[in-house]
Amino acid sequence: MRAFFRPVFLIVALLFPLGAFAQSAGMDMTDEERAQFRAEVRAYLLANPEVILEAVQIMEERQQAAQAQNDVAMVQANLAELHDTTRSWETGNPDGDITLVEFVDYRCGYCRRAHEDVKQLVESDGNIRLIIKEFPILGDASVASSRFAIAVLQLAGSDAYGAVHEALISLRGNPDETTFRQLATEVGLNAHEIMTHANSASVTEVINATRALAQRLQITGTPTFVMNGEMLRGYLPLDQMRAVAASLRG
Repeated sequence: MRAFFRPVFLIVALLFPLGAFAQSAGMDMTDEERAQFRAEVRAYLLANPEVILEAVQIMEERQQAAQAQNDVAMVQANLAELHDTTRSWETGNPDGDITLVEFVDYRCGYCRRAHEDVKQLVESDGNIRLIIKEFPILGDASVASSRFAIAVLQLAGSDAYGAVHEALISLRGNPDETTFRQLATEVGLNAHEIMTHANSASVTEVINATRALAQRLQITGTPTFVMNGEMLRGYLPLDQMRAVAASLRG
């Protein structure tokens, strides 16, 4: 037994149930040997607690690497739909060498925080195409906001949507019908027409299609970005997004 008591053996023993590990290693321990083994493991870990942190770090790195590989495969399988703008708003440079897709919820604090960074990135770079995917996941107010925005896009076009998108992402009060009607009027739209269309089947189709796409990509939070073929989960400050863009350009 003593020959087995090396650090690597102890780390593995820490990560697996003792009985299962012993069986997989072809070991047949008596109760006395098992008790001795547990005591040796405990004594080693108490003397070398950094081993636990090292093992956890390695495990996390492996999980992150596996997630990154899985993300690449999922993005490639859905890239055509990610870059499709028949249902989504597009801004920036339509011929840019980088396409940045953002899944956004207007009631999401991190989406609001990311908004100015994304805006600066697109404006300062000049060679980025931005596509917005309406992904309301934070309750009825989020859904109502997205329905309103999509209705504006479908009935009034890109410029009107851009103005409404800017207003909704910075809105401080609770979005309600009064707020939406006021926004529509400020943009020069027929508020009644927009509000009626917001509940139409064509708007529902857009939301359902984006939810299905997000599910295939295992996206559960906002903001989530896809820059060319790379998944970026969560908020990234401007300098980090610029660094990703630079790395993609080589």
